[in-house]
Amino acid sequence: MAIPKVREEDEQLNLESLTWGDLTWVNIEGPTERETKYLAQEYPFHPLDLDDCLSRIQRPKIDEYRDYLFLVLHFPVFKKETMVTTSSQVSVFIGENYLITLHKGELKPLVKLFKECQIDEETRQENFSQGSGYLLYRIIDRLVDYCLPILNKIGSNIESVEDDIFSDRMHGAIKEISLLRRDIISLRRVIWPMRAVIGSLEPKVRLFTKMDMLVYFGDMVDHLDKIWDALDDYKEVIEGLNDTHDSLATNRTNEVVRILTVIATILLPITVVASIFGMNIPLGPFKDSPYSSFYIFLICLAIISGMLYFFRRQHWI
Repeated sequence: MAIPKVREEDEQLNLESLTWGDLTWVNIEGPTERETKYLAQEYPFHPLDLDDCLSRIQRPKIDEYRDYLFLVLHFPVFKKETMVTTSSQVSVFIGENYLITLHKGELKPLVKLFKECQIDEETRQENFSQGSGYLLYRIIDRLVDYCLPILNKIGSNIESVEDDIFSDRMHGAIKEISLLRRDIISLRRVIWPMRAVIGSLEPKVRLFTKMDMLVYFGDMVDHLDKIWDALDDYKEVIEGLNDTHDSLATNRTNEVVRILTVIATILLPITVVASIFGMNIPLGPFKDSPYSSFYIFLICLAIISGMLYFFRRQHWI
């Protein structure tokens, strides 16, 4: 059994290498042109595939060659600084005796699995002993499972927003709804194309493993389907909450407008009465009475009472 080691000529490159038996896993975090040139010298990779490893925009795909497969996969990453869920790309070259992963280092399950294989011999044997195809399955399975905590966090936030909508904190709920909708849309963009790629991957990796991987990849596809179904449910829920928020906000606005309209309607005749009796020209039967102000107050009070009684009878208030 060979122990993990890094070749001296590779130490200047941004890569790490693990070897167990005949299988080597090369992990490259933050690939640059220097690393792709090294891969071009050491492996029979197509130049376009190496260019895709450095491209920022690549749809998930599988390129099949005689001696190897090239995969591009995207997985969600939640960034706490900006509170946004974004996608992180993983490029994979898989051959009979090697597996090469290129990524930015943002995907914690992938980084953690490589470190576990470096430290623990049992973990290394478990993941390497069945060939590069099984190792690829272990990597993708962990990354798919990494989507579940993000999905659960969205579900928890939806429940919190639902409580806010029907409480006094409704005014801030619209921002939370918008953020959740953005996260759901981002996740759907990541999961949808990945389902097709992973669903068609099992027949292509049979040459690179000693095991029958049909059940394993079937289980992983089932997890992706559950994630997609949950995203569909969350999409409907968040749209329903948005409609509910708009309806409640509209009703509250209408209530405020109704009250203000009633107040303005009541004040209108009072303003007319006050304007008439406030003119400098002597007017009315109270022009010489010392209680003229009191009489005018009674008139205004009678008008208010009459209008409130009328509004009440009409069920306007």
